[in-house]
Amino acid sequence: MNAFTGQTFVMNQIININEVIEFTSISRAKIYEMIKVDSKYYDSTFPRPVRLSESRIGWVAWEVHQWIEDKIQSRE
Repeated sequence: MNAFTGQTFVMNQIININEVIEFTSISRAKIYEMIKVDSKYYDSTFPRPVRLSESRIGWVAWEVHQWIEDKIQSRE
């Protein structure tokens, strides 16, 4: 199930890395660099992942959506 269904957005849905890639058009490697604090590409505004299990993380769909909205609003 996709977090975005047309214009409707599911607020409390956890999405996987593939959906984050799809929504942001940012590569998997770059996303992981953006969340890694000691990386030169670290972005403190990018949503932090949620630990779902020992080997699985996801992102809150609403937070990813808000990050995208903030990027749109901040363009000059």
